[in-house]
Amino acid sequence: MDIATKDADARLIRGIGLRSATLLVIANVIGSAIYLTPGSMAATLPSEPLLLLAWVAGGIIALCGGLTYAEMGAMYPRSGGLYVFLEEAYGSLIAFLFGWACMLVILTGSVATVAVGFAKYFSYFVPALSTTHQVIAVPMPWGAWSISAGQIVAALSILALGAVNYVGVKSGNLLQATLTVLKIIALVALPIVALALHPVALSFTPLVPSIASPAAAFGVVMIAVMWAYEGWYYLPFCAGEIKDPRRTVPLALVIGVVALIVIYLTVNIAYMLALPLAEIQGVERIAEKAVTALVGPSGGRIVAATVVISTLGCNAASVIGMSRACYAMASDGLFFEAAAAVHPTYRTPHVAIVITCVWAALLTLTGTYEQLFTWVTFASVTFGVLGGLAIFRLRRLKPDAVRPYRTWGYPVVPALFVAGLGVLVVNTVVEKPAESLSGVLLVTLGLPAYAYWRKRRVGTRGPGD
Repeated sequence: MDIATKDADARLIRGIGLRSATLLVIANVIGSAIYLTPGSMAATLPSEPLLLLAWVAGGIIALCGGLTYAEMGAMYPRSGGLYVFLEEAYGSLIAFLFGWACMLVILTGSVATVAVGFAKYFSYFVPALSTTHQVIAVPMPWGAWSISAGQIVAALSILALGAVNYVGVKSGNLLQATLTVLKIIALVALPIVALALHPVALSFTPLVPSIASPAAAFGVVMIAVMWAYEGWYYLPFCAGEIKDPRRTVPLALVIGVVALIVIYLTVNIAYMLALPLAEIQGVERIAEKAVTALVGPSGGRIVAATVVISTLGCNAASVIGMSRACYAMASDGLFFEAAAAVHPTYRTPHVAIVITCVWAALLTLTGTYEQLFTWVTFASVTFGVLGGLAIFRLRRLKPDAVRPYRTWGYPVVPALFVAGLGVLVVNTVVEKPAESLSGVLLVTLGLPAYAYWRKRRVGTRGPGD
């Protein structure tokens, strides 16, 4: 990474401390998945012990990833996160393809998916704005392109959060921190109520369900689990705005991921204490049904309000990460030059915020919740494998580099992270070939774009720069 890119962070404000950084990790992750995916997971894998094991396994993979990325985040405390790690380990092409995938689907698609989840629960209060209420049908060669009122609400929510972040990192950080505290309180309350009332007892038999392929089903369930954990690695993307990043980034990653494991496990146990597994299977708005079973009809309103807050908090944090990835690429000369601009008054990468938020808003209009999160998860875990391998490469290529934090349990912990994601990539290709192919094609489209910006960067700066 050149001097211009390193100096780019000097124009940003370091206004995020350890507490806010830890909340940023949690806020980036807890969005809509914990409220929407457990029902489909139970339908795929009807076994309470294996479902809980999947949540623990996903958390362990994320924790191993957090410990791994923490070392590289402390080494390179600059905006860009995994983009920076990949560039330092493999060069600009791999980093660009990751950044390209982030712009097209990983980061923007994640925000779009969470926004659709927000719209699903927002429609509880305004039924006319549901995701099932079609308002536009555009004729296309492959069929009608239908847009629902809920998708429009989702798009508008992203643009509103972008506007908040546009006017300053402190305002965006304050919003996401406030929403994160509120949703943590709500999520903690759910297991407490379930343990107090527990109309249903947990059933740990049969351990292995009578289905065609339990192992394959477990793999499919892990796609949803890793989607639920998606976002834990976003924190290093905004390292340029974190106070004392060499210390703060590793601590916040580890504390945040451990907290997520505890939260997800206890919430799923709460669902199972509220409803028998047969009544969980296939239910989309599972949190609403579970709380209604515990406290009556008022439970639906409580959960809907909680999810609205949760999804907004998640996207308030994610907008920071995705826009900083765009900013880092542009600062490196591998994206539109304007995206490297910093607002003279607000000191934010305002053009990058506009570009990423507008694209994410458009993505909400293109697919269903499940389609969006499958695309996001496949692309994310594929580059996650390369990110995990990067620590081994950097240890070999740069043994004398300053490492303020060294990964605990190296090399076992990074190896577990890489192996866990690698198995998930293979299983996704086998079980979801169409979505996997779409992800590969999207990344491949980045090759001509890289050639264009690479040539332009060399022409602008000269071969000696």
